[in-house]
Amino acid sequence: MPPAPFNDRPGSGDRIANETDLIQTYLAPLTRGAPGAFGLRDDAALLSPEPGTDLVFTSDPIIAGVHFFAADRPADIAWKALAVNASDLAAKGARPLAYMLNLALPEAPDRDWMSAFAEGLKSAQESFGCHLIGGDTDLTPGPLSIGVTIVGAVPQGEFVRRQGAAIGDHVFVTGTIGDSALGLLVHGDPSALPALTAEERAFLAGRYLRPMPRLALGPPLRAYASAALDISDGLLKDLARLAGPLGLTLDFGLIPVSRAAASVLAQDPTLTQAVLGGGDDYELLMAVPPASVAAFQRGAETAGIPVHDLGALQENIPLRVLDSDGTPIEVSRFGYDHFSR
Repeated sequence: MPPAPFNDRPGSGDRIANETDLIQTYLAPLTRGAPGAFGLRDDAALLSPEPGTDLVFTSDPIIAGVHFFAADRPADIAWKALAVNASDLAAKGARPLAYMLNLALPEAPDRDWMSAFAEGLKSAQESFGCHLIGGDTDLTPGPLSIGVTIVGAVPQGEFVRRQGAAIGDHVFVTGTIGDSALGLLVHGDPSALPALTAEERAFLAGRYLRPMPRLALGPPLRAYASAALDISDGLLKDLARLAGPLGLTLDFGLIPVSRAAASVLAQDPTLTQAVLGGGDDYELLMAVPPASVAAFQRGAETAGIPVHDLGALQENIPLRVLDSDGTPIEVSRFGYDHFSR
């Protein structure tokens, strides 16, 4: 059945009457009393960088019907809105400091919805180590839209760019790949992937709804990676971005998958396409020079972040994927593009 529209769910029915009430009741507490947020009563915020650090800025909005279902739990929507931005900072080796929130609502929310949304933000910002400092709220004739601009800090001169990978660099990926794309399938359609257990379905849906930025990897990432980015649009698409003019022969068996995803692939091998190009994993891809591989792996282990070596970048070869017997896999879904539906 199609997802219900925003606010069409059980709740108090007590709609928020005005913008000031919404901001001061539900959002101002998320500033955690930060002096530069001014209790969300000013038109701008003030942030003073710590000595010896550079500030890192990124912004990644999420929109109902594109990045989430309008009927998703508001706490999950809020978590995802902040998490996808914190993930961009994680790929730069930065730690989150503060964020700004632009909330465009299709109608005035009821208090239950807004309270749950604020609680989701609170949980996420406590997990990621940041707080709210400002933003705006509006009503829109369009779908629910949440714009976050997050600010992080990195030691001066240690910002890790997306470009910079060199011939021979090893490509590492964190965590497991494909869970979110498969989670979208089971979350959007309860009848999808019927062979999965209830536990496996819940795991995959949770990976889609609440991605976890790999912020703990910051120190070894800054120390050893020549380039990095997070996987938002699909493993292959983001791997091509990391590789630039270089190429890689990728053995599909080296791609880390969860037990739940492995169960799916055993039942339906065509879903390898979801692993290769599904997107929304928010894991990190990194290029690491050969001389630094062992030290990077030790640093990742110390940080508690699993990393997997996908192979070394080469020149004059394309990016291609081979199955277990060395046969090239024809890729039908390279990755997600907002302008190609």
